[in-house]
Amino acid sequence: MKTPFRILCVCMSNVCRSPTAEAILHQLIEQNGLADRIEVCSAGTHGYRVGEACDSNSQRVARVKGYDLSQIRARRIGWQDLDYFDLILAMDRTNLYNLRRMATEEQLMRIRLVMDYARRFTEDEVPDPYLTLGGRFELVLDMIEDAVSGLVDELTRQLEPATSKTFESQKWIPQR
Repeated sequence: MKTPFRILCVCMSNVCRSPTAEAILHQLIEQNGLADRIEVCSAGTHGYRVGEACDSNSQRVARVKGYDLSQIRARRIGWQDLDYFDLILAMDRTNLYNLRRMATEEQLMRIRLVMDYARRFTEDEVPDPYLTLGGRFELVLDMIEDAVSGLVDELTRQLEPATSKTFESQKWIPQR
């Protein structure tokens, strides 16, 4: 069996948006029977919160909707991640820019905005709830949930049924 398709979710400090995306992706991938074919992780472009648990507000909002962020710890993205992961999802344009600055020309094809997969929301970025008045953690979760649901639907179409489709390239990027 081929190695799983690997997805990395990235925000600035990896304590709120990207771990939320990781947790939602894990749950949706499991529900769609793709857990043995897709690997998910998250990281931050900055390392000042490395090792910390997810933000308590993010954990509270996620828990209400049935997602568990309690075991996720912040980590900083490394150059090796750009080779290892097949799809790297930035939460906003600032992190997209930072990722692209790190990437080789070949790796650039793997980096996208998570909101490229959204169906209901038209925004192209997931706002940082720390920088928005009132810390809009519920809105952030709803936006990420919409985007990663669209991504999982795309992955499900591409990967199922296993007998009639092959996973031809690990460098495949789901298109919207």
